[in-house]
Amino acid sequence: MLKGERLIRKVGVRDSVGMILCHDITKVVFGEFKGRAFKKGHRIREEDVDELLKMGKENIYIWENKPGMIHEDESALRIAEVISGDNITYNQPSEGKCTLKSTVKGLFKVNSSLLYEINSVDDITIASLPNDYIVEKDKKLVGARIIPLMTDKKNIERVEELTRIKGPVFEIKPYKKMKIGIITTGNEVFNGLIDDKFGDIIKEKMKYFEAEVVGHTICPDNINMIQEAIVEFIDKKVNMVILTGGMSIDPDDLTPGAIRNSGAKVVTYGAPVQPGNMFMLAYLGEVVLMGVPGAALYYKTTIFDVVLPKIFVGEKMIKDDFVKMGEGGFCLACKVCTYPLCYFTR
Repeated sequence: MLKGERLIRKVGVRDSVGMILCHDITKVVFGEFKGRAFKKGHRIREEDVDELLKMGKENIYIWENKPGMIHEDESALRIAEVISGDNITYNQPSEGKCTLKSTVKGLFKVNSSLLYEINSVDDITIASLPNDYIVEKDKKLVGARIIPLMTDKKNIERVEELTRIKGPVFEIKPYKKMKIGIITTGNEVFNGLIDDKFGDIIKEKMKYFEAEVVGHTICPDNINMIQEAIVEFIDKKVNMVILTGGMSIDPDDLTPGAIRNSGAKVVTYGAPVQPGNMFMLAYLGEVVLMGVPGAALYYKTTIFDVVLPKIFVGEKMIKDDFVKMGEGGFCLACKVCTYPLCYFTR
């Protein structure tokens, strides 16, 4: 961390030999390179002058001590320290910016109102991935810096005050270890007229969360048998039961009724998200019950994929969570699915 509080002074490049830079200088070569050409603390040499001029730098900046001002590197460090929550780390400043990264695989959470408030402070800029972004370990999450090379210390102190009162802006919620039961419904599958495809799809998705699938039951279109299958999984102490098939409003589709009759509290049956309109979420005590519509057979990404990370980090979802999904809830069904690198449900 820099010592003291300083102000910068501009010096012409041609008069700068022997002076020490107080900031990184970035070089950009179109289509080839963008990065640091001269590092803060570099002492300017005769041979550097031509290079700096070619980069469009007519002036460089040196420090002068002045009370009440903080350099961009110290500012970035102080900001990064207070906005970083659980399972987040950050690097030393480069070109005046600290980058925050995830230390675990999980769900990126943003205190959006606090981020807005901090970005409203003079000179402060914090750019992040969106809330509820699915991230891997070492994923870049946030860039934090000030706009000028120096800022009034009251601006940094304001950021520190806000986070002291309201907590960090960002955190990563890691996925919990869960036991899963899968129930496929439908006479056509139960009687062997067609092969079950749902089971393999669900099991593959569970691998990402390192979940333990304790069983897979195939039931006919019989509401009592579906209920019994739910109870059997509850007795096996699962954390979640995923039911596939029979999720439409057709009278022969009995899965929603079986979920209701199990005694579960239904959060939603239907959501403003396509694909996956007929999705159902319910809670039987602490056990999550999900009814997954047929769209999951045909589309790589549906509402099921949006909800799963939230459940695996231990969030208790409410009706309003689904209502809010309407904006952004229309999937474009791209030929190559890039989710979560898109705006689906964001």
